[in-house]
Amino acid sequence: MRAILIAVVMWFFAFSAIAQDLSGLARVDVTQSEISDGWFGSTDLTLSLSQGVPFRVFSLSDPARLVVDFREVDFSGVSPEALLPEPGRISAIRFGAFKPGWSRLVLDLNGPMVPREIAMPVDPSSGRAVLNIALDEVSAREFAERAGPPGDADWGVQAADEPPGMLEDGFVVVIDPGHGGIDPGAVRETTSEKELMLGIGLALRDALRRAGGIKVVLTRDTDTFVSLTGRVALAHHVGADAFVSLHADALSQGQARGATVYTLSDEASDAASAQLAAQHDRADILAGVDLSGTDDQVASVLMDLARTETMPRTDTLATALIDSMAAAGGPMNKRPRREAAFSVLKSADIPSVLVEVGFLSDQRDLANLRDPVWRAVMVEALAAGILQWRDDDLAMQPLIRQ
Repeated sequence: MRAILIAVVMWFFAFSAIAQDLSGLARVDVTQSEISDGWFGSTDLTLSLSQGVPFRVFSLSDPARLVVDFREVDFSGVSPEALLPEPGRISAIRFGAFKPGWSRLVLDLNGPMVPREIAMPVDPSSGRAVLNIALDEVSAREFAERAGPPGDADWGVQAADEPPGMLEDGFVVVIDPGHGGIDPGAVRETTSEKELMLGIGLALRDALRRAGGIKVVLTRDTDTFVSLTGRVALAHHVGADAFVSLHADALSQGQARGATVYTLSDEASDAASAQLAAQHDRADILAGVDLSGTDDQVASVLMDLARTETMPRTDTLATALIDSMAAAGGPMNKRPRREAAFSVLKSADIPSVLVEVGFLSDQRDLANLRDPVWRAVMVEALAAGILQWRDDDLAMQPLIRQ
């Protein structure tokens, strides 16, 4: 069993009066913050904050990362490039909301490094604080021995907030705006996938609720990280009749453009689909989540039995969405129906699809996604497709039971 590198919560006993007065969010002063490589394999992180906050530090492997959890830091207005202008021993950073009341900073390490010093001195007069972490290079063996998640191993399996009150009996659709919080998804200039999909998800929820006769639950309704397993768990918790995940990814290899609907398959229908599925799973890993031991051990025969009924319903859901988006003008991918092993689609008993509304890596799709009028048309098309499928699916239920 891997030992924890460091799981420290600093409650500022030396400044108890200040700690008791802490309120609101700590804000980052970028001008006084930096990441710098020193001599002989050392690297220093300096993060200037408007006030002291409790925090903890630990590392994870495969890939090597250093994770800092705060309660709580506001990273709005801060770009990764401001803190890390050029990659060095730290190759990339990401930060943002992680759990309610908690923020997370993740440093991708180019090699095995562990903290030599960790401190957050607080100025007694102003309350301002500076997080200092000094990292030293170590052997791969030492890093592996000391890396591991905190004691609460399910910390990274972040579930979505439960809907207020118990859902009454009815047709339930879970809408899953992709990414969120510390995981921005695809980014092009000032446009991020997580913000676009949250906006589309909220608008789709409202459109479905206006139509009536349907219960809608969002996996997230704010800029918050929700793990892939947490998204699926929510769908089961609310007894979802359908699960629709919304994305607008970017592909680094090959070309992809136009709306595409994915269903589950162990074998991807093409190389681009395989790349997207890998990117989605990797997003959880890079957000600082330890995925070891999170898979449910379910007999494959039971899964196959459940999917015997679910897969045909999933196919008709995908077709309904494609037809509706195409009728609204799309534009659609030249092969709008594809398959891949997306983790969020692995519910055996819930028809589940992943919709790439467009691709931020394509200039035409990017322009459409930035256009509020185009987004509104696509929202109505998605709502119409879900409602049409709902009607058809309910009509088929007596035949399926026979």
